[in-house]
Amino acid sequence: MTENSAMDARMLDRLFDLVEERKTHDPDKSYVASLYKKGRQKIAQKVGEEAVETVIAATTDKRDEIIGESADLLFHLMVLWADSGVRPAEIYAELARREGVSGHDEKAARQN
Repeated sequence: MTENSAMDARMLDRLFDLVEERKTHDPDKSYVASLYKKGRQKIAQKVGEEAVETVIAATTDKRDEIIGESADLLFHLMVLWADSGVRPAEIYAELARREGVSGHDEKAARQN
């Protein structure tokens, strides 16, 4: 991991902490708090919407839009994680577990 990628991971951790902290904020003043108030189904819907927008940006080869939509997707995914009680460290651990494993092998192991 390069110094820049470590710094990026710390930034994601800080963003997650902020997203989690917003659970207690006024939904009329905080977008994140308003998502929590609407519930997990709405949060999951937003993740889906952002994923679709990321795919559309990718299929139209619009690099700046891919970056922006990917950021939106990560943000909403973090809201979903926080609402579900999932910590980024758990995601990092799962990615580390899969490191060096063929995608085909990993998928086959999940199906068994």
